[in-house]
Amino acid sequence: MVKDADTEKYLYELADNKCIETVCIKRKTGMTACVSTQAGCPVQCIFCESGRNGLARNLTASEIVQQIVFLEKHINRIVFMGIGEPLYNYDSVIRAIHILRDRAGLDFPTDGISVSTVGPVKQLKKLREEHIKIQLVLSLHATTQKARDYIIPGMAGNDVHETVKAALSYSERHNRKISIAYLLLPGINDASSDIQQLAAWFGHENAIINLLEYNRTNNRTLKKAGKHEILEFKKGLEDSGLEVSIRVSHGRNINAACGQLAGKYKGPAQTPNRVV
Repeated sequence: MVKDADTEKYLYELADNKCIETVCIKRKTGMTACVSTQAGCPVQCIFCESGRNGLARNLTASEIVQQIVFLEKHINRIVFMGIGEPLYNYDSVIRAIHILRDRAGLDFPTDGISVSTVGPVKQLKKLREEHIKIQLVLSLHATTQKARDYIIPGMAGNDVHETVKAALSYSERHNRKISIAYLLLPGINDASSDIQQLAAWFGHENAIINLLEYNRTNNRTLKKAGKHEILEFKKGLEDSGLEVSIRVSHGRNINAACGQLAGKYKGPAQTPNRVV
């Protein structure tokens, strides 16, 4: 385990020697656990280390749940935002959520569980029909197909409009406000036309736009948006009638922030402390 201020990062070694990482964040409202669902990731977002070497394998439901158990902390929020794309490990993720919710399991409240996904359409539609009202976060990051295929290569076969439609359908079906994660990348997805498209999609929907800033990874070609650029984009969205927030990143100094998890050894301080 390594820690920095309010954030702790755990490196777990699995039975087959694959490694994953789990993050625990202390907030004013309690403790949040950020769990992984795959060893590696097939999506390979350009801003993320998790998919740099592709997918090794899916985690079992047991391996997902044990990440929470082994923290040995009073967790009041669980976010499926660690390594991997949750909906590409659909069956194990749904099984893990049922175990977490079960009164004979961890008896965890559904309202405290969020699943962050890049939105494979087939799986989003399937999730809509599940009887679990988890909080849905759609990692959108672009408003055009060209930009999204560049930012998220592993989603190239999914039409961005259909992805948005499926996410909004989930929101309507379960009467849940969905969060739209949007990592601002100057010159790629920060044009006035992007604001217009986001407003067209979400202006009258039960949704909030959650703006993210780039956390440094090994991709040296990406430019990080400045504070003024993020605030200007936020104002443009708000002027268009959208509800907007800015995500506060935790754990940058220990490579625990969004996009920085890699699931690999980084020195003696991160010798795996558990085997699941």
